[in-house]
Amino acid sequence: MRADRLLSLLLLLQNRGRMTASELAAELEVSVRTVYRDVEALSASGVPVYADRGPAGGFSLLDGYRTRLTGLTGDEADSLFLAGMPGTAAELGLGADLTTAQLKLRAALPAELGERSRRIQERFHLDAPGWFRDAEPVPHLAAAAEAVWERRVLRVRYRRWRGEVRRELWPLGLVLKAGIWYLVAQVQDSVRSYRVSRILTAEVLEEVFERPAGFDLAAHWAESSRRLESSRFAAEAELLLSERGVKLLPMQFGAVGARAVAAAGPPDDRGRRRVVLPVEPLPVAVHDMLRLGTDAEVLGPPELRSAVARAVAELARRYGTPYATPGDPDHDTPGGPGADGA
Repeated sequence: MRADRLLSLLLLLQNRGRMTASELAAELEVSVRTVYRDVEALSASGVPVYADRGPAGGFSLLDGYRTRLTGLTGDEADSLFLAGMPGTAAELGLGADLTTAQLKLRAALPAELGERSRRIQERFHLDAPGWFRDAEPVPHLAAAAEAVWERRVLRVRYRRWRGEVRRELWPLGLVLKAGIWYLVAQVQDSVRSYRVSRILTAEVLEEVFERPAGFDLAAHWAESSRRLESSRFAAEAELLLSERGVKLLPMQFGAVGARAVAAAGPPDDRGRRRVVLPVEPLPVAVHDMLRLGTDAEVLGPPELRSAVARAVAELARRYGTPYATPGDPDHDTPGGPGADGA
């Protein structure tokens, strides 16, 4: 709404001082022409805003002028809880509310505290998603958030590994984990987690539900995460790692790999060390062992060692070449000694 934008423009000038039309347009996500119209509207309403021309010019307020129109709306107050995550606020449809709320809050602070908050915002930034992964599209996140907030039943079509299902959910909360959104919802007598990016369609119904008495979203998520971690590993693998493999293990397997290295035995005469690493079910474990390449040898259990051997044999068959690698003493080049017809 224009009234909100005019207030945001006023608070920007009050908090930051002189700003050019281009800077204001970028902050407010409008055109430069709109900024000029809004400045004229503020001036007409009695706000002492004036323009300085020239390369160092811009718009500013009369020295000493401060507005006290800093009351927060409901959405703006809600958005402050996401103040460290502007991208998250934008995904939930609260990006503009967060910007306005921060401006109002800063305008209400004494000058020293306002400057301190500005420095903190300049020097600290939270980037939740992991490296080398594009953010998942979540077109139905706003609908899920609305259902959570309004306690409305959410009818969804959801993509599982085994196919699509239709569900009517009682949404209890949203969780952002490593850049991935999850909807925690009650289905009949159980509480489950749904990856929001896998929601194919979502309809917020008029039906209102009652939240379970005493439900604690943070406590539920912590407990379900703990159960998932404890059920993730099906067995333990005994590995013989090269010096490089020891360094790779924490990088490849995180905290689990770091704990395995910390408990590793002493190096043998070739610098290799035995470690015991928790592993997932066999198909996943084989893939994980192959990631370590020649820096790891699986000593046990026998079924994992055999499965890795079969996978390596299949890879050798699939990628086998008629010539050895360059630098090998037995390396033959096409047409040289050992080539067909020699």
